[in-house]
Amino acid sequence: MDISYIPMARGFVYLCAVVDWFSRRVLSWKLSITLEAAFCIEAVEDALARYGKPEIFNTDQGSQFTSVDFIKLLKDAEISISMDGKGAWRDNVFVERLWRSIKYEEVYLHAYKTVSDARLGIGRYLAFYNGRRPHSSLDRKTPDQVYFNQPQPIPLAA
Repeated sequence: MDISYIPMARGFVYLCAVVDWFSRRVLSWKLSITLEAAFCIEAVEDALARYGKPEIFNTDQGSQFTSVDFIKLLKDAEISISMDGKGAWRDNVFVERLWRSIKYEEVYLHAYKTVSDARLGIGRYLAFYNGRRPHSSLDRKTPDQVYFNQPQPIPLAA
């Protein structure tokens, strides 16, 4: 889990995402106009409600993820906490690649005027990212195919 800023026509918002490392699937995400921990907690609660609890939860060392409320959520759910080392970008490379994809394939192509516009555009993109965008690291499968163990579609003959 990590946070990235998303530029808009005027200002920016923050995007938080819970990502399954094995499949690269975005399990949940939230936007916020502040960096308070609440939107990160909501994203985790949403992922836990939909997909159950993981054994280990990895974050960076941002104040949102070291807050009392965030740590309590994970400890109450009996989830082990793993935090990236300071300056260790490789620890969070999957999420950093996601941020790059979102920004270059969606955000930079649209100058969102409102937070609602950003939420709609990013929501559409993440549905595409999970369900239709093949990943070379996943043997050209989509995150949904890997996460849900779905077969790859057979291409139609020409």
